Amino acid sequence: MLLSNKVLYEDGRDQGKCRWKRAGAASPSMIEEHPLPKQTFGTSHVPLSPAVRAGDFVYVSGQVPVGSDGLVVKGGISEQTEQVLANVKAALALAGCTLDDVVKTTVWLEDARDFGAFNAVYARHFPQNPPARTTVESRLMIDIKIEVEAVAYRPV
Repeated sequence: MLLSNKVLYEDGRDQGKCRWKRAGAASPSMIEEHPLPKQTFGTSHVPLSPAVRAGDFVYVSGQVPVGSDGLVVKGGISEQTEQVLANVKAALALAGCTLDDVVKTTVWLEDARDFGAFNAVYARHFPQNPPARTTVESRLMIDIKIEVEAVAYRPV
């Protein structure tokens, strides 16, 4: 078993390294330092990574209601929410996570009047222990009704 402790400079700044000490190790000589590299997962036609792991957290870029054909799905907020959450789930899977690992989401709705229908679909995807969430009304970059980003926690 490995235990981790962040390595800090004397002034408290993070060195971006983690010290690994084997459980039960009696000697400081058994401590190894390893950098915590950023890992990116997936590709996109725009300059972003669908998912990025930074330590024990996975950050999922804002997902839009685009199907595997690259087109915005037909329908209203319910259909678009289903597609967005399927895209979030797929991005999480690239980094070895599931919706159960999500601790925070941020949701942008094009029209606040869609909140009830959105919320009904969202609730089906997070039936127990839902993540923290922020939901706002916003003009979106393309002609869509919703965008969702997520943060997941899954220790490495």
